[in-house]
Amino acid sequence: MRGNGFAPFHRPMEEWDGLARELGLPVSLVHDISALWGEFLNCGAVGADDNFFALGGNSLIGIRIIERVSQEYGVELSVRAFYLAETPARVAELIEQGRTRS
Repeated sequence: MRGNGFAPFHRPMEEWDGLARELGLPVSLVHDISALWGEFLNCGAVGADDNFFALGGNSLIGIRIIERVSQEYGVELSVRAFYLAETPARVAELIEQGRTRS
């Protein structure tokens, strides 16, 4: 159980890798975004389809993550898009979309 009262849902890493491949994303990008969320949410391991808000995410943390994504990946995510994405896998998808537009 996390500090926010939600129990994390974790799958084996092989399933995350399969999800990333299914979405056509680099597996390492999904892992990196999951690790980034774990760092900012101070909650350790984060799965590719864990929900940002269920993990205790809030607007300030979201903005900090968006800023880091911009610095590290050169992709500007809107706050709205980030919140609607909700999971590391979907945020990775937004990053990939932003890279292809650049």
